[in-house]
Amino acid sequence: MASNVNSTLFSTIPITPKKFKSGFIGIIGRPNVGKSTIMNQLVGQKIVITSNVSQTTRNRLKGILTTDTAQMIFVDTPGIHKPHHNLGKIIVKNAKITINSVDIILLVVDSSTLSGGGDRYIIDLLKNNNKPVIVGLNKSDKQTFNYEDLDKSYLNLIKTYEWPVVKFSALTKKGLKDLQNLLTKNLGYGPYYYHPDLVTDQPEKFIIQELIREQVLCLTRQEIPHSVAIVIEKIEETSTVTKIFAAINVERNSQKGIIIGNKGNMLKSIGAQSRMQIQKLIAGEVYLKLFVKVEPNWRFSNTRLADFGYGYEE
Repeated sequence: MASNVNSTLFSTIPITPKKFKSGFIGIIGRPNVGKSTIMNQLVGQKIVITSNVSQTTRNRLKGILTTDTAQMIFVDTPGIHKPHHNLGKIIVKNAKITINSVDIILLVVDSSTLSGGGDRYIIDLLKNNNKPVIVGLNKSDKQTFNYEDLDKSYLNLIKTYEWPVVKFSALTKKGLKDLQNLLTKNLGYGPYYYHPDLVTDQPEKFIIQELIREQVLCLTRQEIPHSVAIVIEKIEETSTVTKIFAAINVERNSQKGIIIGNKGNMLKSIGAQSRMQIQKLIAGEVYLKLFVKVEPNWRFSNTRLADFGYGYEE
């Protein structure tokens, strides 16, 4: 399966230049503050799905930005929130594990709204951490005339920690260069961890699953918020076409009906939009076949969670 994402995965890594910087940067924050959009924009390619639905990200995902002077490995994490099922417990614990496994922490907040208890909770998690913390005030493009009050609500929360602050909009890219420069400044000297041409360490199969899940979230909106798991059942390749067979797993028959839609129109739309996104990833023609399965209460079953690729990370 020819790909634009990690075809250089097994290529020889070149010699690291002198005074080269590198390290792992954990992107931490509440759900829906724009963490995935930030990583996609900095890497310069869509490798993480985004939607208006909170808690879209379920796994720790790595995006890689390599410049002439540094290699930044961004670890995008699920939004830290109060979990209500086994899946929620897994994704929140994995997000917390990231705090202890990276070199720099980028704490992202939504500066278009006042700070709240969720922000205070995350700051409490970070306050005893001995790693550099950079605070990113995202969504500056959505701030209203009272932007000073909005900014101050976050600055007051962190005023005792002397963490550097940078304001930007991941959507418009305004201020992202300042963020990139600040992250580079705080990195230590180090080697290439990945080939400079690589933008993620995730396999194509995983990204395809996520691209399909993104379209389910976007097209069904709040009707199917978090009850969906995508499994690639089979991939068949020829010299001209890649055939992908994928199952959309839901928890109830009523959800299956929503996914399929009237006369199958919703499933057709999900398939068409997913295929357009996958086509950007894979060279040659893409054939995508979707079908829907009902797996009752899969989010509460550790066995089914493991089958669907969700488990506690090291």
